[in-house]
Amino acid sequence: MSIIDTTTKLWIFNRERTLATLDTIAELDDPQGALSYRPGTGRAHIAWQLMHIGVTEQIFATERLKGTPPNFADLIPRFRGGSTPDDIIPTLDSIREVLSTSREQLLETVSEFSDDDLETIPEAFQDRGWTLGMILQIVSWHECHHQGQAHLTLNLYKAEQ
Repeated sequence: MSIIDTTTKLWIFNRERTLATLDTIAELDDPQGALSYRPGTGRAHIAWQLMHIGVTEQIFATERLKGTPPNFADLIPRFRGGSTPDDIIPTLDSIREVLSTSREQLLETVSEFSDDDLETIPEAFQDRGWTLGMILQIVSWHECHHQGQAHLTLNLYKAEQ
């Protein structure tokens, strides 16, 4: 099995954990209240963490790896890295849609590469020196990182209910 195949299987496993968090939220009395919960003033709400995963994958799948404009033009500024979380809270369905669509596009983009490309540094990452192999690892870590933040924030929300 190739490294790209192994990595995409990890992405699938990671996404199952993220969707399980969404399923847990859906079962709550006030899912929208949970999605809007922030662990402190100025901190990101659960919905931001989850949308950030999808938006980041969209950016990687398009502008960073293919040099094409990303989808979700209205969402990119709100949920990309470095953005300030606003008070417009996406629904469970819209979060699922962004996660699903972005992942499909990321898998499609990555399928254009082979393990022979793992040491290649895509143009968008020349300044960072990130190879395709490193990028695959970062995408995998990124979802785990933000899903963990969302999970912890959900536990804090539940503790206050």
